This record gives sequence, C-alpha cells and structure tokens, in this order.
Amino acid sequence: MTVVLKLGGSVVTAKDEPETVDEAALGTAADAVADSDDDLVVVHGGGSFGHHHAADYGVNTTEGTHDAAGVDAIHGAMKRLNAAVVTALTDRGVPAVPVHPFSAASRDADGRLDLPTEQVRTLLAEGFVPVLHGDLVAHRGEGATVCSGDELVVELAPAVGADRVGVCSTVPGVLDDDGSVIDRITSFDEVAPALGGSDATDVSGGMAGKVRALLGLASPAHIFGPESLGAFLAGSDPGTTVAGNGRP
Repeated sequence: MTVVLKLGGSVVTAKDEPETVDEAALGTAADAVADSDDDLVVVHGGGSFGHHHAADYGVNTTEGTHDAAGVDAIHGAMKRLNAAVVTALTDRGVPAVPVHPFSAASRDADGRLDLPTEQVRTLLAEGFVPVLHGDLVAHRGEGATVCSGDELVVELAPAVGADRVGVCSTVPGVLDDDGSVIDRITSFDEVAPALGGSDATDVSGGMAGKVRALLGLASPAHIFGPESLGAFLAGSDPGTTVAGNGRP
C-alpha cells in the first residue's frame, strides 16, 4: 500500500520558537513511521523554521520576493528542518532521503504549481522513503513564493497512486464551533465558519488551507492528531475525513 503522510510543521517544531525542533514529538512521529510496512512518501511543514523567515520577508503562497537573501533564509531554514526530519527517520532504520521542491518546482503567472514527480516515483520504486517539505518555488512574475506542504500532498498523492493520505496536525481533526471533531467534510462552504488561521505564524493558510487543498484530491484524506498517527499508519481512519472528489 502506498501512503502519502504529511507531518505538520507544528507537530515537529516548537512553532512559536524560531528554528526549534520539538525533539520528543519528532521522535514519536518517527517511531510510528518506522513501524509502518507501507510504501511511504513523507511531507513536512515549515513550523518555526520556514514560516518565521517567510513572514519577515513578506512572502506567502501568492506574494513573492526577488531578494536572494530572503530566498536563502527561507529555503535554508527549510533544508535544516528537513535534515532533522530525515535524520530522525534514518536513526530508526527508515530509508529516508531528502527531496527539496525549490530545486525543481515552479508556478506559472497564474499561480499554478508545476511539481515534477518522476524523481519521487523512482525513489519510491527503489525502496526509499522520499521526504519533501514546504518550500519556496520559482514563480513567474513574483520571483519566489511559498509552496505549502499541503499543496505538495495534493500533487504527490495522484502522482504516486496513493491508496491513503494522512495529515498529522496538532489537533485531533477539524473542529467545529463547539470544539468537537467534524467527522466528514465534502465541501469547504459547509465548514468555512468554523475554520480560522493557525495560532502561530503561518503563511500557508492554516487549517482552512489544509481543507481547501485536500478537497482537491480525488480520494479521501484524513486529518488527525499526533496521538492517532500510529493508528492511521496501521490502517484506521482517525480524525476528520476530507472527501472532495477533486473539487476544492
């Protein structure tokens, strides 16, 4: 079985402390991944590494920068976080390897993302676990803009023929106004009033951005908390199921 797994930046970092890995949380997530027998593609968010730098330079998914120093700061931070995630996985025997979107992905003038995926498919076929991350991408007319991990999940899942898609966040699912987990989402409008931004700096849309992105998948995805990661990788469907049939 092929699984695309997103580890939220707020799961693996202390998101309100710049460039700080949450070692305990990352270790627990890496343990769960190491116990899985699935063919895995892992994507992680920016957390306290990329988001703070992107905010400093006024960069998000639509507004870019032509400042090379800004590109270096944002992309450099994400490479450092990616190295920490890959190391946590390889220390547990996972054949994880880094894949940096900035090296290949781009947006056209209308903002459409082009993510070449043959490298990821080949690595997966050869027994590796590709580990991608939210990053900058070249954007025609804008210089470089943010590509969120959630966007990567939407591009990768059909490209690798994913049987399951999971998004591990810091909450047990998408919450309604009463704080209860919404079991299933089939359109953005039905949950829009309950969705807001994240609690810390996030330039990629928070939970609303996650739901919008996942509704673009043709197959259901699941949003759940860290405590359910092992259960998800074991085959259960925890948290909120997002089933948009390809219609964001």
